[in-house]
Amino acid sequence: MQIVCIVLVRNEERFIATVLGNIVDFCDKIIVVDDVKTRDETGSIVRKMMERHDKISYVVTKHPRESHPMIQQYAGTDTWIFAVDGDEIYDPEGLRRFRPRLEAGEFDNWFCIFGNVLNAKTVDLSTGTAEGYLAPPCRSMTKLYNFAAIDAWDGPCNERLHGGTIRFRPGYDESLRCDIHQEINWREADFRCLHTCFITRSRVEKRIQSVRWNISDRTEMPWWRRLLRRDTSFVPWKLQKYTRGELVREDVRAFFPGGQACDGFLTGMTD
Repeated sequence: MQIVCIVLVRNEERFIATVLGNIVDFCDKIIVVDDVKTRDETGSIVRKMMERHDKISYVVTKHPRESHPMIQQYAGTDTWIFAVDGDEIYDPEGLRRFRPRLEAGEFDNWFCIFGNVLNAKTVDLSTGTAEGYLAPPCRSMTKLYNFAAIDAWDGPCNERLHGGTIRFRPGYDESLRCDIHQEINWREADFRCLHTCFITRSRVEKRIQSVRWNISDRTEMPWWRRLLRRDTSFVPWKLQKYTRGELVREDVRAFFPGGQACDGFLTGMTD
């Protein structure tokens, strides 16, 4: 069994070192796919991490659709595909406990696994806490797919694992979703993510707590509509999906081992 991670990034200098550092022991291979429009230090940070971890590779693409062919070869193999975005920080100790469960075959009968999420509105490293909205009741956006369950995942896909045509092996279908987050609470979960979707992720972002468009928003929306919607601080889809339930404050020290800064130029954030 192997875990192959594919990370989509675009101007992620604030968190990318923590994002990758927290998953490097969990994964056997990490492919970082960078949007050609990146204008900050994301690439430099990733390259420095590659010097310490040979399992990390870095690819610059012209369009996110180029990410899906990078993982198609693993269909039909004993591989879990772990898809991560630049605003998704996982609990490293939780992943260390979770991997043996995957290796033991506990989840082999499922096609995909969804874990617990805190959609963070603020993160304060000085107190080790984050304020945000939990999944559930929000939707879980974690992405861990069992490629032993499929013979192929054909494109075209707008980005990796989104769209296309899946050819399942006998006994599997797309309904086999293991919703771990529905069965266990955030504080007890091993597979859990701090989703910094409502926090600025780069110095090139001018707005505090700007909410970025999803890849599908950027790539599928007609050009004339994008011109009419230059203000990216409001994205209804994210606000609808990731702000459900009560606003809570949770301990997130586990996500920042040693209390390290997110990327070396900030020591905390109270946006």
